[in-house]
Amino acid sequence: MTSNHRYVRPATVDLPGRAWPGRTIDAAPRWLSTDLRDGNQSLVNPMTPDRKLAMFRLLVEMGFTEIEVGFPVASQDDHDFLRLLIERDLIPDDVRISVLVQARDELIRQTVESLAGARSATVHLYNATSPEFRRTVFGLSRSECKDLAVQGTRLFMKYADRTLAGCDLGFQYSPEMFADTEPEFALEVCEAVMDVWQPGPGRPITLNFPTTVERNTPNVFADQIEWLDRNLSRREHVCLSVHPHNDRGTGVASAELAVLAGAQRVEGCLFGNGERAGNVCLVTLALNLLTHGIDPGLDLSDLNRIRRTVEWCNEMPVHPRHPYGGDMVYTAFSGSHQDAIKKGFDVRARALDAGADPEQLRWEIPYLPLDPHDVGRTYESVVRINSQSGKGGVAYVLSSRQGLELPRDLRIEFAGTVQAAADALGREIAPDEVAAMFLEEYASPRFVTVPVAFRKPVPTVLHVQGDGFAVGAGRADALGDLEAHLASWGMQVHEVHRIGVSAADSRREDVVVYAECVIGQRRVWGVGTAADLDGAARAAVRAVITRALHGAGARRTPETRRWERAG
Repeated sequence: MTSNHRYVRPATVDLPGRAWPGRTIDAAPRWLSTDLRDGNQSLVNPMTPDRKLAMFRLLVEMGFTEIEVGFPVASQDDHDFLRLLIERDLIPDDVRISVLVQARDELIRQTVESLAGARSATVHLYNATSPEFRRTVFGLSRSECKDLAVQGTRLFMKYADRTLAGCDLGFQYSPEMFADTEPEFALEVCEAVMDVWQPGPGRPITLNFPTTVERNTPNVFADQIEWLDRNLSRREHVCLSVHPHNDRGTGVASAELAVLAGAQRVEGCLFGNGERAGNVCLVTLALNLLTHGIDPGLDLSDLNRIRRTVEWCNEMPVHPRHPYGGDMVYTAFSGSHQDAIKKGFDVRARALDAGADPEQLRWEIPYLPLDPHDVGRTYESVVRINSQSGKGGVAYVLSSRQGLELPRDLRIEFAGTVQAAADALGREIAPDEVAAMFLEEYASPRFVTVPVAFRKPVPTVLHVQGDGFAVGAGRADALGDLEAHLASWGMQVHEVHRIGVSAADSRREDVVVYAECVIGQRRVWGVGTAADLDGAARAAVRAVITRALHGAGARRTPETRRWERAG
């Protein structure tokens, strides 16, 4: 029996003429990392000092200029880490640190004192404002709740005047549980706080609106933010910030829609660490911008190193399917996906071979919204092979590993072999295994010393990869004495095809020939490589004959049984 009747749908916002649905994001917001505070508070094992320092240095290297470094009154470790940063002068001049504190007298005083000596810092004051917290947790009326925020602001200003005269001091206020607070009351509290702080030219204020517990759809949060954007006074002196959580799994959407609605800053964590289902993932948000052609303002060019550092600091793994950063997000197993990816890379390779600038060439690869190279990943794991894979995946692996551009029918045939092996083994087939299987089967069979001549001419098509013959040349010009030599073996060359030039071709200095022969009722393939067309074609045809003698092809015929007896 369902229990949905026990849950109440949250209220929406009456916002006629909402503008955010028609807007687009054309610039990155300001970023604040809260990995060292909100993220750290959510860990089973809070970070040790060396892990905190590694995280701080990573954030600085990535380009964060606003970093929430802790909750100094929450623990001695947080206090000591803040003092370490200040006393060892570890904070770059362009980085503003932030610390969090509840709206309580003694806590505010201790927090301000912990910042002594800082060049640039923001104190982030908060108190919960939602009806549930006013009623259930604190037993406060609306006016009493607002007074906490007002008095907290006054106390901060009083203690800051005494202690932080030389600091470039900023102030941030958050109505905690904002997403569950009546919009008009959240506005009332923020206006009362601003009446005390008096924001103006050279004296801004950050008002931060968290989805402390995500309960509604992202469009409702966007409505809430646009409503505030319209109604806040002194708007030009307010940085409207958001702090989305991910309880409904829509933290990224909430952040992006909030930016459309007027938010200027986003708080979150690398890879979405945080209480319950986490904070919004700043890596995902930043790379979403990059894939829309917008500079995110963060350096994510070595995402593997960023991920390793975060995993070490948090002692938590990043999920293999995490957007952009997971081990498997650039990997395709599905045959249709693999085929589309390979064709996309082929088109790109042709453009590059024609002289296109790789820095200017648009990234248009099916199923890959981001070029893995842009975040320090390689193409090696883009396609991986298992029982779900098809000809496209097999072709991609052979192209990327061996520089082999297989004809379509050969791709189909070999894909069946690989799929059968994956089914039999019950596991993924590694790229090196795929390459070894192909070469063993088609290019390195046990050659017969002198091929046995066929009684009837064997129709033969040669697919040539490399510079073995000129495009447009006549068959006689292309093959020279080779055609007569193959005829002495019983091979009648009907067609010669040039396999298109690609980036894979340029990695090979030899010529590759794929010989396709129809022997009775069987189609048999062989592959040969050599420095020239003549040697590669002879090796390919020898491979065909040897494979035919050992039963390769759709089915055996009396002709092949005669060969076996002769052998």
